[in-house]
Amino acid sequence: MQINDIKSFLEYYSKIKNRTRKLFEYIPEDKIEWTYQSGKFTIGDSIRHLANIERFMYAETVQFKPSLYNGCGIEYAHGLKSIIDYFDEMNTESMDIFSRLTSEELQKKCKTPGGIEITIWKWLRAMVEHEVHHRGQLYLYLGMLDLKTPPIFGLTSEEVIANSK
Repeated sequence: MQINDIKSFLEYYSKIKNRTRKLFEYIPEDKIEWTYQSGKFTIGDSIRHLANIERFMYAETVQFKPSLYNGCGIEYAHGLKSIIDYFDEMNTESMDIFSRLTSEELQKKCKTPGGIEITIWKWLRAMVEHEVHHRGQLYLYLGMLDLKTPPIFGLTSEEVIANSK
């Protein structure tokens, strides 16, 4: 996918974010800081990570600024409602920054935290891949806890199979 128009990209990206956000409704308050192994992201860490990396790495970088990402610990938000509110707040700030990108700027190169120069539209595409990666982790975590999760596009795998016969 090539991104030539920021408005159409943001409409698409909003749908990606909304599918991630929908998953949060299935997280019990008492599991928000659960992890499968000590030293690994908790469910809350994953959500805070998505919020912080979008706002403080991707959004800063497209402004030709250095990354300000500094982790995803509970100091950013604690408790399910606070974490979701924080996720929403960081996304609002990020979308405001992204919405100011012009078609010409989408073709310019920015520098990643790793020192790699990349075309801004490709950096935004990588941001989508990053979001989907961590959404998949959240689905896995909730599955490990034997919790119900929403079908991503309206049907479960079993329902698709049943409707395919």
